[in-house]
Amino acid sequence: MRIFSTVPTGLLLAITAGASPVHAATDGLSALFASGRPTYTLDIDNDSLLLNRADGLYTSGLRVSGNYRERDGSGWRSAGWRFGQQIYTAKHAQLRPEQLGPRDHPYAGWLYGGLYYWIERADGSDLTFGLDLGCFGPCAAGRQTQEFLHRLLSQPQPLGWAAQLSNEWGVVAQLGGRGPVIRLGRAADLRVGGVARVGNIFTDAAADLTLRIGATAAADGSRLYGFLRGGMRAVVHDASLQGGWFGGGEARAVAPRRLTRELEAGLQWQSGAWAVRASVVARGSEIRGVPDGRGGQEFVRLSISYSP
Repeated sequence: MRIFSTVPTGLLLAITAGASPVHAATDGLSALFASGRPTYTLDIDNDSLLLNRADGLYTSGLRVSGNYRERDGSGWRSAGWRFGQQIYTAKHAQLRPEQLGPRDHPYAGWLYGGLYYWIERADGSDLTFGLDLGCFGPCAAGRQTQEFLHRLLSQPQPLGWAAQLSNEWGVVAQLGGRGPVIRLGRAADLRVGGVARVGNIFTDAAADLTLRIGATAAADGSRLYGFLRGGMRAVVHDASLQGGWFGGGEARAVAPRRLTRELEAGLQWQSGAWAVRASVVARGSEIRGVPDGRGGQEFVRLSISYSP
């Protein structure tokens, strides 16, 4: 379930291949794309799916990805691609730019595409390398996407996009993984994970702990379980709040909270070629000086996967 340029491709392959020549790694990755079992996934984050007509802060995330997986000894290896868009607005999207407060979330968009390589082991541990390239600011078409969605959902149009953060090309490298599964019984386990990102759009690190209860690995490959995940994120730079590294002074930029918390609860189902994961995420305030009661938010996270 879990996710343009030839230069970043070569960089990613060099990392995953260790000391091997880049052309050998390229051949190996091409073979994996050709022979691995594909999985295609649509990921959606949206606060409007809570049906309370709330719309603000991290208001929308959309990602389409493809993953190609094959057995590697006692575990698995896979490679994949992804394309996505993230949209951020003020807490109340019907405020005009002149009405926005000094610590309100800036309007911003991030449009990206990338590649990743994923190693899974028999004990449940895994390791992922990824690299994304994209465009931040008006070029990310956040305004056009949100206005279209609001027309589709018969919601009032957002009014503050004239104050969005400036354009910047972006590069974000990612390294993440999870430790071995910790069994708590026949129908429960714990998983510890972490991820670090470095780039001019996001530079941060996060750690989480996930409790799963239910049928996490049936003999026929089907799954149905509930999960509860708690995590913390340490922020060095967040362009959705501060603007990019190279954009200069941003009139609407705000200082990030260095530590933010997140809690997620949901269900995951898998049978045959299909898998669905649905959850509600509660995220604390990401803006320095803004308490969780005023700057926190909730949104729905939905993931649908198909493996032909």
